Amino acid sequence: MPGFADSFWSNDYAGGLGVLFGKLQQGVMENRQILTLARLRAEAEDVYGQRLADIAPAADRVSGGFSRDDGATVRKAYDGMRTEMQEAAKSHQRIAQNIRDLVVHPFARWCEAHEARIQDSQDDLQARTKAHDRQAETVKKLRSNYFNKCRLVEDLEEENKLAFQEPESSPKNASQIPEIKVQPHKEEESRDDDDVFEIGDEIYQPDQLKTILSNMLSNIKMGETKVPILGTYLNTSAGSDIVEYLQRTMATSSMSYAERIGQDLISNGLLRLIGNVGSTFANSSRMFYQWRPKAFRLAGVPEKKQTLSRTFSMPISESSDSPVVGTVTEYLANWNVLNNSHPNETPAQRLQREARESDEKYKSAVNKLDQLRCDLEQSIFIHLKFLEQCELDRLKAIKTVILDFSGTISNVIPSLQSTVDKMMLFQETVQPLGDLRYLLETYRTGGFAPRVAVYENYYNKVDDQIFGVDLEARARADRKRVPVIVTAILTYLDHHYPDLEGDEARRGVWLVDVPLAQTHRLRAKIHNDATVSQEVFSDFDIPTVASLLKLYLLELPDSLVSTHVYEIVRTIYMTPAAESTDASRIAVLQQTLSQLRLSNIATLDACMNHFTRLIDLTSADDAYVTSLATTLSRCILRPRVETSLTMEEKHAVRLVRDLFAHKDAIFSELKRMSTLNHSSSVGSNRPRAISTNESNRKALMEERNRALLEKASATRGRATSPAPGTRHRRDRSSGGAETRFPIQTSPTANNERHRSSLGSHLAGTVNRNSLEVPAEGTSTPPEPVNGGIADEAGDRERTDSLTKGTPTRFVGGRRVPNSPPIEEGVRGVTLEDKPMDD
Repeated sequence: MPGFADSFWSNDYAGGLGVLFGKLQQGVMENRQILTLARLRAEAEDVYGQRLADIAPAADRVSGGFSRDDGATVRKAYDGMRTEMQEAAKSHQRIAQNIRDLVVHPFARWCEAHEARIQDSQDDLQARTKAHDRQAETVKKLRSNYFNKCRLVEDLEEENKLAFQEPESSPKNASQIPEIKVQPHKEEESRDDDDVFEIGDEIYQPDQLKTILSNMLSNIKMGETKVPILGTYLNTSAGSDIVEYLQRTMATSSMSYAERIGQDLISNGLLRLIGNVGSTFANSSRMFYQWRPKAFRLAGVPEKKQTLSRTFSMPISESSDSPVVGTVTEYLANWNVLNNSHPNETPAQRLQREARESDEKYKSAVNKLDQLRCDLEQSIFIHLKFLEQCELDRLKAIKTVILDFSGTISNVIPSLQSTVDKMMLFQETVQPLGDLRYLLETYRTGGFAPRVAVYENYYNKVDDQIFGVDLEARARADRKRVPVIVTAILTYLDHHYPDLEGDEARRGVWLVDVPLAQTHRLRAKIHNDATVSQEVFSDFDIPTVASLLKLYLLELPDSLVSTHVYEIVRTIYMTPAAESTDASRIAVLQQTLSQLRLSNIATLDACMNHFTRLIDLTSADDAYVTSLATTLSRCILRPRVETSLTMEEKHAVRLVRDLFAHKDAIFSELKRMSTLNHSSSVGSNRPRAISTNESNRKALMEERNRALLEKASATRGRATSPAPGTRHRRDRSSGGAETRFPIQTSPTANNERHRSSLGSHLAGTVNRNSLEVPAEGTSTPPEPVNGGIADEAGDRERTDSLTKGTPTRFVGGRRVPNSPPIEEGVRGVTLEDKPMDD
């Protein structure tokens, strides 16, 4: 491969070196670009690292976020990402510092040195080239001076030869002289007349050329031209004027063709170049050409001549084509008036001496120019090789810079990769379901528990209100044991289960998550319609109707299994399995559920009949039973107050599963207990009318509130009842100790009020089993459902044996016991069996 020393040469030396130094200066700019790239990357990495370092403090300033949770996987992932982000910030700052230390600072110093080397070489070669060019110009001038001196010597010799020739008297010689002079002239004229001239692409005869030259000499601008040192030339024209004439009159096709015609005029001896070396014709206003005498002779036009005076005697030959006039400056420079170093020197000797001196100066200048040329070429060789090495070093330096630049980043890549891997690990450790469960378990406040704003009539009339009304009050208003809304929904579902395709769809009716808005639309249609027409249900799908029953049970003021027995149910299911059996648990459940009001028991029985029949007919598996029990658990049993502890408990779900599994055993015993209670209450005396005296209303209200608070905080043991008067006694009871069910500690206000107000109406009613679900639209008791509990007589209310002898009165529409204040240590209710009246 050729190197710089073989590739950047030109005739004037400067051309090739100019191209080379142009590319080398481009390399300097490339170095600056790479340096700028590295410097800005370092600054960007530094700024990026600082911004990354500012993220963690900015995130920490946001209060109330992850600082409140310790156990969630998202919190751990957040802490890990925060730490890794700080490590990433340090990594980027290390990258910035490494780029500065390994790339920017070393390469910047090298670039400055490289630029200085290039500039020094360029300055040195440029100075040498200028010195060579100046010497070349000096040689040209000395050469011109030398040629002029030589021409003057020749002219002087010609003058001397003609001026000092001895006259010849011989007639023969005299006759021969004209012949010698005239005959060649005639021959020349005849030869000129016979010549054929080729100018351009045309061939002209002398007659044709005469006409052309005559026009050219007449129309082309002609004048005098002064040439330094050489003097003044007559009959000269500029090259541009000649070309302009040729293009205008001879219709030349192009500029080059016109120049070709001018060159042919020079070749044929009609023109000659003055002031320059050579005989080239060019279209230039600075190049002048003299019309030679041959042109005037062929054109037949007289030549303009001027006799020049000289400071010394020197005859001028008429045939001379270029008489040279010596300049005054040259004459005065050579005129030594006072001290003549060359005395007695003739003009011819002086001219010869000056010619020899100019010759010596010219030779010396040429030798000096040659020496400068040799030195320049040697210096160019040295610098070209040096510059080639510099450029090669620059390219290698750029390669090293790129390697170091990538190395500074790649050195930190493992830590960045580790950071990315850890972040990927953090995202793998995030468990959305686990964190959602953690959120629910830690911060949930309770399940869906709608609170209905109920219209409270002053006279305790329920009217047509359905949702949010006490279950017993609604049943009493419907004159049924089970509210009409419950009976209507269950009956509608029984009739429309066959319309569904497959047991899976039938089982899924109760598990579908129906939008609350859709359920509310159905609720709004029947809320104030106590008749509950089943045609209303036909506008909605079956899951919406089932959802309406769940919503009705949730909107009850008290759950279907009263909140009063929640602690008892909790105790039942918290008993270790080793200490209890299914039989003992079912017996305790029977006693516990027997404390519920008859309407609650009847409604619970109707619902359980429906669900167990659905489970049996669709052959549901245990998973479905569990899902159904979980869905219905809040509808059946709810705690009085939701706490984090009660939300984790599954007692309600286990209760519903037991009701599904042991429905017949539980409700058959409840039916028997209800029948015995009804029999014992038939023969009891009618309670006396309740006093409406409200003189002690305030004291009685305070006493009632105090009793309610004690009841809420009471344990399983019961204190002695403060109720005065005759107590009801039971002489015998059926069943063993395991079937004895506890008596309700405090009857509800609605139950007491209803019993006292309807006491005179009970005598003429029809007797029926107390837990029977009445048929829709009938007043006679239907057959028991699923062998269920028979309803009690008509609309007759059973008077509780515990409240029979207790004096009561109405205060503000509510029935309150009219008892004196109770001592602190004897509050509560004491249960006592009394012999039954046969």
